[in-house]
Amino acid sequence: MFRKAIYKFLQVATLVVAVMSVSSASAQGGAAVSAYSPYTMFGIGELQTIGTTQMRSMGGVGVAWRSNQMPSLVNPAGYSATLPKSFLFNVGIEGNFLQNVQRQYTGDSYTTAKNGKNSVNIHEIAVQFPLAKRLGLGLSLMPYSSVGYKMSFLDQSPEVAGNVGAASYTYSGDGDVTEVKLGVGWEPFKQFSIGIAAKYYWGKITHNYISAVDNNFVGQGTYLSVVGEDEYAISNFKFQVGLQWDAISNDKHLLTFGATYDYGGGLCPKVTKSLLLNNISNTEVFYENSVSQMRLPHSVKVGAMYQGIKFMAAVEYEFQAWGSGNEGRFEENVNNNMTVKYVDTHTAKVGLSYTPNRFDARNYFKRIAYRVGARYSNYYQEYNGVAIPQVAVTAGFGLPLKFMGASTIDISLEYGMRGSSKGLMNTSPKIGMIRQDYFKVGLGFSLFGEDYWFVRPKYD
Repeated sequence: MFRKAIYKFLQVATLVVAVMSVSSASAQGGAAVSAYSPYTMFGIGELQTIGTTQMRSMGGVGVAWRSNQMPSLVNPAGYSATLPKSFLFNVGIEGNFLQNVQRQYTGDSYTTAKNGKNSVNIHEIAVQFPLAKRLGLGLSLMPYSSVGYKMSFLDQSPEVAGNVGAASYTYSGDGDVTEVKLGVGWEPFKQFSIGIAAKYYWGKITHNYISAVDNNFVGQGTYLSVVGEDEYAISNFKFQVGLQWDAISNDKHLLTFGATYDYGGGLCPKVTKSLLLNNISNTEVFYENSVSQMRLPHSVKVGAMYQGIKFMAAVEYEFQAWGSGNEGRFEENVNNNMTVKYVDTHTAKVGLSYTPNRFDARNYFKRIAYRVGARYSNYYQEYNGVAIPQVAVTAGFGLPLKFMGASTIDISLEYGMRGSSKGLMNTSPKIGMIRQDYFKVGLGFSLFGEDYWFVRPKYD
């Protein structure tokens, strides 16, 4: 069985590598970027929700999710739940539709600016299979973060107007970071599992800026136009450990507690800075150190999940140390004396699922899983001391199929909001915080859940 498992693993790994190549090419062309937010101007950008479509439809829970029919993307300890003669394959895509809103105040009145963006991308690809009894292996590919923004403004302050008339500034950026995860899960004792995984992060993030003099009818002399580009090429390894304990385990009830720890730290990307001053160009290449803004947090997740014949319920808490300690601290002053710094994040998740009768062979609708969930957290950056709250509500369906085992088509829906247009930053002129409203639709396929993968057909 072990040789067959390796053979099947190599087949699917070839598919994963092919999709990785397509995803990488798309990302370099800008098509795979799913974020569109000024909040992604610093660091590695907007973090994606890790997990399968089923997990995302239940608020993103997953650390205590133990299943023999779905890959364990969040906790490597869950790999040990794979049945002896099974092979799990999961692929998901996600569409993202978002809108940004910001106010600018002049006295008691204000104006409102809006923009938006739509995108559709592959979200996850995962395989999982047994190596031996109570020992499983998992491999997954999924997005970790995305950068995407474009903004510009015209400076007509008295100092500038008295010399050159007006100066325009444009800032833009795109790119993403992808996570490839390979790990093993082992159940050394009954109802207790441990897991370890290596995570490889790779990607490319580009920041561009342009400044130019417009309508130079006041001043005299020569004024430089500036075109700059900062490119961050990321390639680094990190590690994760996890555990799961089944406090209750029988034919009707399963209560699991789970926890993971992710070792973060600097990504130390290769940085290429290019600058063009009129007709004079300059390029500098170096590697950032471990205390730069391109880094991952040390992260802890804990949670519990109950699985019954009809109901599933889960709660989860995650802490990410973005700002704790001197090593994790990042702070930078930008235009208009605005300060941006990293802060620790706290995330609470809850999810519910209800399946009327998964064994009903006559009524298909009773075999459908109906899911809901919610998530609340704070963004890992603050602007002039103003925190950025994040909230999301989710829902979804699991549509069972009869295809080589317990296969399903899963649909997830998510509405979320980040920030608030009512908060004010201490700038002149006064501007409000950016509020982001988004809607996500996910479509996932979980295949080969039972023993059929390793069974050789026999004919009379």
